Amino acid sequence: STPIPTPTPGGGECNVSNVGEFNSALANALPGTEIVLCDGDWNNVELRFYGSLSMNGTGGTAAQPITLRAQTPGAVRITGTSRLRIEGDYMAVDGLLFNECTSSGNAIIEFRKDSDELAFNCRLTNSAMIDCNPASDSTDYKWVSVYGVGNQIDNCTFSERTHKGVTLTVWPSSSGPANATIIERCHFANRIEGSGNGFETIRIGTSDVSNMDSNAIVKENLFERCDGEIEIISNKSVGNSYIANTFRECNGQLTLRHGAACVVEGNFFLGEGKSGSGGVRVIGPDHRIVNNYFEDLRGTGFRAAIALMNGVPNSPLNRYLRVEDAEIAFNTIVNCAEPFSIGNEASEGDTTLAPQDSLFANNVVVGSDGSLVRAINDPINFEWAGNIMTGAPIGYAGALVGTTLEDPELTLGVGGLFRPGGSSPVVGAASALASTTLDMDGQMRDGDPDSGADEVSSAPMTRGPLGPDDVGALWLRATPLGDFWIAY
Repeated sequence: STPIPTPTPGGGECNVSNVGEFNSALANALPGTEIVLCDGDWNNVELRFYGSLSMNGTGGTAAQPITLRAQTPGAVRITGTSRLRIEGDYMAVDGLLFNECTSSGNAIIEFRKDSDELAFNCRLTNSAMIDCNPASDSTDYKWVSVYGVGNQIDNCTFSERTHKGVTLTVWPSSSGPANATIIERCHFANRIEGSGNGFETIRIGTSDVSNMDSNAIVKENLFERCDGEIEIISNKSVGNSYIANTFRECNGQLTLRHGAACVVEGNFFLGEGKSGSGGVRVIGPDHRIVNNYFEDLRGTGFRAAIALMNGVPNSPLNRYLRVEDAEIAFNTIVNCAEPFSIGNEASEGDTTLAPQDSLFANNVVVGSDGSLVRAINDPINFEWAGNIMTGAPIGYAGALVGTTLEDPELTLGVGGLFRPGGSSPVVGAASALASTTLDMDGQMRDGDPDSGADEVSSAPMTRGPLGPDDVGALWLRATPLGDFWIAY
């Protein structure tokens, strides 16, 4: 791989130059203490950043966390067979670079000491993991595993992963409170395609606890060329929110694989014509897919812009729960190979329950080929309202009630996205059967809302498609991807 630019040292004084000094500093740490690692390579180290090993035996507080940080962000390079483990209350890690770092089997960064002593309100920020790959790409380990409650990963970069295993996994408990993990403003890039399952970028939960509340928030992250497998994000728990993320040139999709009652809102799925690029795949009950923008996605069937699966009768947790009580509303889909695919079947032949009791409202679609709505199995008791579509045959006659076949008059606008003008037929066309407070730009919907993800408004935009300068480790944002990421 191409060398990663190292920031110029000069981050002030440091007080820890080896693991022994780190252990001593932690033993004397109280809330508010900063442990500063000296710049340079830290090779073959295990940093046990445990609140239970601090002076008070618990860690920091909300107002005064115990912080482990780099002398210069990005200039403390963790290499070799190394690990970081975080446990206790309010423990924060800031500015580390994990590069050409491998694991003997466990996650490289793990938010726990053991199965009983976990992390609570801990944070990983302004850090990067790049090319942390073993000699064999068949070796399976996570880069980050999150256990506990209230933890946060923000402004971090994860790139150049080649081997099997999930990049970042959140592990909900089979009992106790929801984990409420926050993953925000991170940059996930250049995850090369694997063979089969187990190559997700993010997974929240597992099938065996997928009926448990998780309440994680995945917000304002950028996923670029994350091609590991069909599931870029694999949701396997209840109550998670995926808000204002951007997916660019990814061979995969956001998959609500197990669990229920998740929200997918205000995301941008920009396929850029890449083969296999998809949007959202929906499985299970009570999901809400609103205010999302999909463009130039080439996936069909499972990989359509919005794909709904069939369910399994009396499904076990590890199969396919029936789609029911879903709300698919206020989405804009432009130039995608298959905008809607409903009633997809798994290859095992047991997915015989068509989606039911759901609402498709106020969506705007400009098709390019195929059909606008493909129903492999006719949905049961679906309601269609306020949709405006054009550019291809409707495909599914049941969608005609509640769909106007008319050009929505979208043109390229702010952010390079297709938007309606003031005279567009989408203006004021939304049905009251579905409602949202904001549009994809974070602008307020008015009292007579528009169909589609974009409300015609002169109010300031507070969110939109993200680029590399908006996310990831702060010290990497000024460096173009091509300068140090593997091209493939």
